[in-house]
Amino acid sequence: MDLQLPLWFEVSSIAVLILIVIADLVLAYKRPHIPSTRESSLWVGFYVLLAILFAVLMYFFAGAEHAGQFIAGWLTEYSLSIDNLFVFVIIMARFAVPRKYQQEVLMVGIIIALVLRGIFILLGAQLIENFSWIFYIFGAFLLYTAFGQAFQNSDEMDEKESGVIRLLRKRIRISDGFDGAKLRTIIDGKRVFTPIIVVFIAIGTTDLVFALDSIPAIFGITTSPFIVFTANVFALMGLRQLYFLLGDLIDKLVYLKYGIAFILAFIGFKLIAHALHTNELPFINGGKHIEWAPEIGTFFSLGVIVVSMAVAVIASLIKIRYDRNRVGPGAGE
Repeated sequence: MDLQLPLWFEVSSIAVLILIVIADLVLAYKRPHIPSTRESSLWVGFYVLLAILFAVLMYFFAGAEHAGQFIAGWLTEYSLSIDNLFVFVIIMARFAVPRKYQQEVLMVGIIIALVLRGIFILLGAQLIENFSWIFYIFGAFLLYTAFGQAFQNSDEMDEKESGVIRLLRKRIRISDGFDGAKLRTIIDGKRVFTPIIVVFIAIGTTDLVFALDSIPAIFGITTSPFIVFTANVFALMGLRQLYFLLGDLIDKLVYLKYGIAFILAFIGFKLIAHALHTNELPFINGGKHIEWAPEIGTFFSLGVIVVSMAVAVIASLIKIRYDRNRVGPGAGE
């Protein structure tokens, strides 16, 4: 039988996670460098093991259901975070951020993401507690997001971002080059902003969009604010190191977006099915519950998430190998 998590466990867990994030931020600031593949691999492995250990602790303190919800939520948020990472790569390349200072920029992006997701978690929990029909809206939003994820036009996104940047350059003076990771520098005796300010705004805007996507997605797996928050923190921890570990491989995982889109669509369907099962809206089935609506369990959801991501990544790697073999024989002709 599943139990409620002890309050001391929730409070101490959040305190420890916040300390780890702060330590990671200080480390990135004190030692700006380009992590080696080995260093990045060790850190990513450490954070993954930490998440698994946390799930084991939840299993012993509150049972399999809570542990399963955390794992499913963590994997969902991790997949969405990797998608977020892909956009970070585009932003870094577009603004030619020196690789040595990308760690600091990434940490600022991660902190912004944590703050935004924390806000949306509190808002989402209140909405769910007071308005059961909000699951209809969350579900429809995820289905819409899944469609956009699968068929988004990157050229249109580039044009919108360029418009924002042009507006910024008209409003404030921005230097042509970077001065380390400083927000402001001195040119001709005057203090001006560096391109880092534009990078931060671009990353912050991206984080806002991804927070809007990710919070309804995980609320489709669990309605526990604690599990939602910890799953998000664990998904974002190690993201900086994962950025350097994957490197150029990120934009070569061409089928990853379809795997993420399928997960979002699945959770959207699950939310709508749950809303129908607990329906209270008078204009739907006379305000009565729709008993035949399926209630999709945590472990089935976990299986769908794992299989979807595995298929997307494996298919992408097969395509990379196929393209390499196809180009190889003709390269010397």
